Amino acid sequence: MTDHGEQLTLHGLPAARRRPPRSSAPIEVATARPVARVCIDLPPAHLDRTFEYVVPAALDDAARPGTRVKVRFGRQDVDGYLLERVDEAEHDGELAPLRRLVSPERVLTPEVHRLARAVADRYAGTLGDVLRLAIPPRHARVEAERAVGAGAESTHAGASGGTAGPVDGTGPRGGVPAMPAPTPSGSAWTAIRGGAAFLQRLTAGQAPRAVWSALPGGPGQAWPDAVAQAVTATVLSGRGAVVVVPDARDLDRLAAALEAAGLPAWGPGREGGYARLVADDGPAQRYRSFLAVLRGHARVVIGTRAAAWAPVHDLGLVVCWDDGDDLHAEPRAPYPHVRDVLVIRAEQTGCAALVGGHARSTEAQALVASGWARPLQADRATVRARAPRVRALTSVELAREGAAAAARLPGAAWRAARDALADGPVLVQVPRAGYLPVVACARCRTVARCGTCHGPLALGAADGVPHCTWCGALAAVWRCDECGAGALRSVRVGSDRTAEELGRAFPGVPVRVSGASSATGVVARVPGRPALVVATPGAEPVAEGGYAAALLLDAAVSTARVSLRTGEEAVHRWLTAAALVRSADAGGVVLLVGDAAPAPTQALVRWDPVGFAERELAERVELGLPPAVRVAAVSGTRDAVAAVLARLELPPGADVLGPVVAPEPGPRAPVAQASLGTLDQPVRAIIRAPLRGGDALAATLAASAAVRSARREGGTVRIQLDPEEML
Repeated sequence: MTDHGEQLTLHGLPAARRRPPRSSAPIEVATARPVARVCIDLPPAHLDRTFEYVVPAALDDAARPGTRVKVRFGRQDVDGYLLERVDEAEHDGELAPLRRLVSPERVLTPEVHRLARAVADRYAGTLGDVLRLAIPPRHARVEAERAVGAGAESTHAGASGGTAGPVDGTGPRGGVPAMPAPTPSGSAWTAIRGGAAFLQRLTAGQAPRAVWSALPGGPGQAWPDAVAQAVTATVLSGRGAVVVVPDARDLDRLAAALEAAGLPAWGPGREGGYARLVADDGPAQRYRSFLAVLRGHARVVIGTRAAAWAPVHDLGLVVCWDDGDDLHAEPRAPYPHVRDVLVIRAEQTGCAALVGGHARSTEAQALVASGWARPLQADRATVRARAPRVRALTSVELAREGAAAAARLPGAAWRAARDALADGPVLVQVPRAGYLPVVACARCRTVARCGTCHGPLALGAADGVPHCTWCGALAAVWRCDECGAGALRSVRVGSDRTAEELGRAFPGVPVRVSGASSATGVVARVPGRPALVVATPGAEPVAEGGYAAALLLDAAVSTARVSLRTGEEAVHRWLTAAALVRSADAGGVVLLVGDAAPAPTQALVRWDPVGFAERELAERVELGLPPAVRVAAVSGTRDAVAAVLARLELPPGADVLGPVVAPEPGPRAPVAQASLGTLDQPVRAIIRAPLRGGDALAATLAASAAVRSARREGGTVRIQLDPEEML
């Protein structure tokens, strides 16, 4: 006879493991500031607040603000950051103790904490989400390393004798390497109006803010040299600097310019220099560089998106190069943009700020229009001397060539490329990658679609089988749904097909392809010998001595997309490629081939990105479009979006557009198939608010998201402020 509370065990099975009883022995609590306030690393929005825990006496010395800790939350142990220690708790009940200290390294400085909190509030996100972007994952082996000769660590280590970095911003300054002070005369800033004054103010320890329109230039005059000189001036004033660039190729060019300016790369056992923060270096090297900056051994940080959060001591300058590049937009929640992160950081720390590029984004122009920053740009005479000669080969321009004007490579472009190949390489920019990324029926011109998912078909080679770009299904036997024909024709030509055609048009000339999807990948540099270099936007290699000419093909495709930023992106792509070409005095020429929109075309021909940005901003102010207003996009399932919108307390002057059915990107059925029903289709609502009500808009969205999280409402919702696209 067994007791009713006993669970019988089958013969041969191991007995169930019993959880050891929780110890009821009292925990000895720290005597000084026994209460720790912790930010836990959990995604629910309603948990975006600090939680209080008791500091055991055993952790009293090591549990310092900024360290990683383990705490008990519910029934699980979770990671967190110890934000501060106080004498008394706000919570009336009993507090749970800290479980353990993950590391004595104080990785979260007060400056980065304030910045992360401000960014989370601006983008209606959570502090935990932002800290995951700001602080790299821990690498225990790297933490245990001791740099030879790094005795300075003992001067700012925590009370535990560990390697905890400073959290009060008063850590030691890394040694300033011996390097010449940048002089305004003869520098890369000489040709820029206000450039010499900007450099002088940095050297004097001041904090100017500027939006910079960079010019093309050779060695010593290109944008990496100008940034390196600004960083050098800041370091000589006894301060640090942060420079964020879009990709690794720009990072390598900047690193070479810094070393040429006398600022070497940081290494173990060395004080001063610059540290790289980029994910491509691997987790160990990235964390090693992060600790070097945290401990004060490196004064300058260069890198991609995550470098914007680097805990640099005595920060004096933040630089965002090419802020119009979409790689600066964070794809993870809460989706901050590097430019905005650095602007907030400059305001909080009082440091100098520089936002630059060959093109000028509308958001950068808004900084100038508001008075937050001053413009740095060259006069028209200097622009004409430094820029290549630009021609737009539109249908009107080519009308005298007759039927040949409709060719993808008109006679004028072919002759220009032939003549330029005698002096050096020629760049050919193609807006699409692949071979034939879009094909259509040869008889009725209807775009060919997959019979399985209705995605567009493409060809990967001349003798390849058509395949779906969404689901990958092969369409060996394809028939048009409209006319029943089985032949295909090209609609869009990619970089691989372009290279094949150019190889036939210029026999004996080497042809290289640069692109993320090409067989050779993205090429960083090419020699100055004659060659044809076919590249997609953003993958243009740097040529030694500059390109002799550049052909920007399919210009109409670049401005045909329905988007708020179509013209702005086209000007950015064209100017970025044209800046790699030699000056007009050296024979450099750029040909824009195709009937693109008039405004972007004129901006390129006149090399006037500032005028284009001014007109674009004026139009958006008149129409109530960003950046003249704050915009939030709420997308997801219909019921979930409606619930979030119903709880909003909108600021004065705000309005809600939608929700309307929105297509999902990627391999999904077209939204036009309304017969499938609208309840399961995603919807999107756009909320607009005046700039003065932007903080209130973000706050009410965050509050609504917290209520949704606490109630565990069904469906899916994505909240994004200042989205890159709203059309």
